[in-house]
Amino acid sequence: MVNDKPWYLKDSKIAEAFDNFRSVSNGKSALDEKTKELINFAVASVFRCPHCTNGHLKKALAVGATKEEITEALLLSSLQAGMTQLNWNKESFEKYLG
Repeated sequence: MVNDKPWYLKDSKIAEAFDNFRSVSNGKSALDEKTKELINFAVASVFRCPHCTNGHLKKALAVGATKEEITEALLLSSLQAGMTQLNWNKESFEKYLG
C-alpha cells in the first residue's frame, strides 16, 4: 500500500490533528467554497508559493470564480501585503530616520 500522505503529515505527533483541521476547513462552513479558494489563492500568492498559487487558482476557477474575482483577490492581497510591510518598518524608520 502506497502512503499518499503529504510529506508534512508524516512522522509527526500532530499530523493527524493538522490533517483533521485541513479536512474540516475544506468542508461546509460560513464561507462558500469559492470564497475559501479566493482567500487561499490570495494567501498563497502573498507567500509566493507557485505550487499553492497555481493549485488554488485552478480550484477557484473550478468552483466558479471569474477572472475579475481572481484579479481583485490578487490585487487586494498585494495591497495588504504592501501595507503590512510599510507598517512593519514604521518604528525603525521613525527611530533612525525621524
